[in-house]
This record gives sequence, C-alpha cells and structure tokens, in this order.
Amino acid sequence: MKYTVDKKESYTVFTLQEPKLNSLVSPELKTELILMGNEGVSNIILDLSNVEFVDSSGLSAILVGHRICSNHNGILAICHLAENVERLIKISQLDNVLYITPTVQEAKDYTMMHELEREMSEKGEAKEDTGAEE
Repeated sequence: MKYTVDKKESYTVFTLQEPKLNSLVSPELKTELILMGNEGVSNIILDLSNVEFVDSSGLSAILVGHRICSNHNGILAICHLAENVERLIKISQLDNVLYITPTVQEAKDYTMMHELEREMSEKGEAKEDTGAEE
C-alpha cells in the first residue's frame, strides 16, 4: 500500500496513494490507523484524492479509523471523495456518521475547531471539579 503521512501537533493527514480501497488494501490501512491510534494520534484527516473506488472492506477500514479517533476523543475527517465513493457512503448512510469535507484545508479547520471545543470543555469540567468560579 502506498501512502503519505504528514504529522502535525493537532492532527495527522493520511493520504492514500492507491486508486482502489478494496480488500487488497484495506487490511493494511486498518493496521496503519490502529498503529496511529496506539501512538496517541486522536485526529486523522484521511485524504482520498487518489482513490477512485471503495468497496465494503474499504468502508470497514474507514470505520475503524473513525472508532479509533472517537475512542481518543478526536475525529476522523475524510476529504476529496470521488463522486462514486461519496455515493457509496451516502447509500450506506455513513454520511451521518463520518465527517466529510471537500478539501484538506476544510478538514484541518474543522479539526482545529474540534480541538478548541474539547480544550474549553475540559477546562470547564476542571473548574466544576475544583469548585472554581469563572
């Protein structure tokens, strides 16, 4: 499987360099996503700009990434979907579960907003725990 990884402080951009996300590629993608989760990566941007076809095993790999990010209080954002891939996601009703953006930049912006909201929420909970007032 060919891919590139661009790690930043708040997110990691994973760009799949394959035309098909199918049963030949998806096990490797699942493994890479699990390893990223084990390394503490909580926000993953999955850039599918090179992917023209996804099958059910590919959707399964994407859902593994979603679960890993959710378990780390993060998000999996998917971007640059081919029309037929986006159609498959909608038919599978995963467009209500997954965060899909047209571009990597929009996914980065969404991820940064998610991180800010999470930090604000954690600070609010810490104040409640200590009884501190704002």
